[in-house]
Amino acid sequence: MFCPWTFSVNAMEKKLAEYKCDTNEAICLKLVRFPEDLEDDSTTFHPEYSHQLFGDDEVAFGYKGLQIQLFCSAGNLTTLLNVKYTSKVTDTIDCVEPDDVESKIREIIPARSCSNTEDFVSLLEKEAKFKPFGSLLHTYSVHNEEAGEDITYQIYKAEMSCPGFQEYHERLQTFLMWFIETASFIDVDDERWDYFLVFEKYNKDGETLFATVGYMTVYNYYVYPDKTRPRVSQMLILPPFQGEGHGAQLLEAIHRYYLTAPKVLDITAEDPSESYVKLRDFVHAKLCQSLPSFSPDQLIQGFSQKMVKEVQEKLKINKVFSTSLFAYGRKSKHARRVYEILRLHNTDMSDLEHAKTYRLEIKRRLVGPYKKNQRELAKMRKCLRPEELGNQISQIDLQTQHKELEKSYQDLIEEYRRVLERLAQM
Repeated sequence: MFCPWTFSVNAMEKKLAEYKCDTNEAICLKLVRFPEDLEDDSTTFHPEYSHQLFGDDEVAFGYKGLQIQLFCSAGNLTTLLNVKYTSKVTDTIDCVEPDDVESKIREIIPARSCSNTEDFVSLLEKEAKFKPFGSLLHTYSVHNEEAGEDITYQIYKAEMSCPGFQEYHERLQTFLMWFIETASFIDVDDERWDYFLVFEKYNKDGETLFATVGYMTVYNYYVYPDKTRPRVSQMLILPPFQGEGHGAQLLEAIHRYYLTAPKVLDITAEDPSESYVKLRDFVHAKLCQSLPSFSPDQLIQGFSQKMVKEVQEKLKINKVFSTSLFAYGRKSKHARRVYEILRLHNTDMSDLEHAKTYRLEIKRRLVGPYKKNQRELAKMRKCLRPEELGNQISQIDLQTQHKELEKSYQDLIEEYRRVLERLAQM
C-alpha cells in the first residue's frame, strides 16, 4: 500500500544527501610562492585524512560545491583560510543547520591566520625576509627534469628557543592532521624534543628565498644511567616534494647528526608506518654497505653478531624492532634485515643452489610464528574437547600456513629488490 509519509521521508533524505561533501576533496591546500599561484589549480593538493576534524566519514554537511581554501606562503607558512560554496542547505530547507566548517578548521590553525586574500598577497612580499631556523646540517641537490636544472635543498636543526620558530611550528604542524592518520600536536614546552627541517632554495627577482619542504620531530628518551635514545616521532614531506628523495636525505642526516653525540645509545622510531619502514630499509642499507662486517665476503658467510655490534657502535642503529610488515609481529634485528637485503644483492638468484640457500635462510627466520602455532596446538590437544579442538585446528591448518609463509617470503623479496634498485640508482 502506498504511504505518502514514507515517500516524504525518503525524498527528504535524498534532498539532504545532496548537501554532503567529501572533506578530503573539499579542502584545497596550496604552498604559494607567487600571487599567480592562487589561481593556478596545478599547485593545489588535497589531504589524505580529515577525520580528526570531520569524523570517521570525513564528510561536511550543509553545502553544495564546498571548497575550503587553506593556502600557505611557501616559506614562512603564513596562512589564508577561505570557505566557499555554491549553495547552503538553509537556502532551501528550514530548520536544518549546516556544519560550521570554518570553526572546525580554526581549531588547528593559528589565530593570526588571514581571512582576506589581499592581506595574504601583501604578506607574500615579506617572504624574501624569511630565513631557515637553527643550524645548517646538510646541503644537497636534486635534478629537476621540468626546469632542466639542479635544485638546492638544505636540512636544519632548530630549537624552540629560535626567535619566531614556535609560531612557525604552529603553522607547520597543521599539515600533520591532513597527512598522518594518527597525528597529534606535541608539547613544545618539553625541551627533549628535537626539530629537523628541510627547505628548498629558489630565486625570485634576483633574491634567494626558501620554501618549506618537510620536517621531522625526534624525542630524546632517557636511558639509564647516562644515555639518551632519540625516537623519531613524526615525519612529513609535503606532497609537492614527495617522490624526490627528501625523506631519505632527512633520515640519513639525523642519523649522521646523532652519530656525533657520545651520549646517544641508538636511534629508534615510534610506531613506524609501512612507508617509513621501507624508507628506513633504504637508509640503513646505504649506510651499512660500507661497513667491513657487511662486505661481500662476510655476507656470504651468513648473519653474525659482529654485524649487530658494528651497526650499533658505528651507526647507532637500534638492535630490535617489530617487523609487523613481514614477520607476523615477530621481533627481528635491524642488522638482520639489512643483512638479508645486502645478501640478496650478493646472491646469484639464477643459480638454483644459491637461490635455495638464501630462500631457506630467510624462511627459517620467518617460520617462528608458525612453529609457535604448532606448540599451541599440542597444548590444546591435551585440554580441549574434540569439537573445540576441531575449531582450533581449522585455524592452524598446515597447508594454509605453508602458503602464507611462501607469500610472506615473496613479499619480503619484492621489498628488498625495491631497496636494491634504489641503491643502484645512487
